[in-house]
Amino acid sequence: MADTVQFDLVSPERLLASARVTSVQIPGADGDMTAMAGHAPTITTLRPGVLSVEGPDGASEYVVTGGFAEISADSISVLAERAIAKGDMTREHHEAMVKEAEEALNRAKETFENEPGPVDDAAKLLADMVAVGDHISV
Repeated sequence: MADTVQFDLVSPERLLASARVTSVQIPGADGDMTAMAGHAPTITTLRPGVLSVEGPDGASEYVVTGGFAEISADSISVLAERAIAKGDMTREHHEAMVKEAEEALNRAKETFENEPGPVDDAAKLLADMVAVGDHISV
């Protein structure tokens, strides 16, 4: 299948997906990107968001909270800090993720009170986690 690529989604707990797919929309740290067969070699970090996969067997979506994606012409590997199938995502999962992001922001404020970079990064993480909840309606 020349128009498909091997896709693997791995979290620390398990392999969530492994299939031939036509495209993967990735919530990259610098913006969303779509990877397909023939893509130029790329490595990107992930921001919290929804990773969307299209393939011959249909579509699927996963909520990811960070990690990175390695893309080549014939494969897409996503190593996520946390990944949950969108259909399995509950309000409790989302609240726990937002709480972790709030704690990270508070730690950054305490540790880097005069350094805006790390505090801004933690604030962005929190905003992204809240946005994920809005996007998936939990």
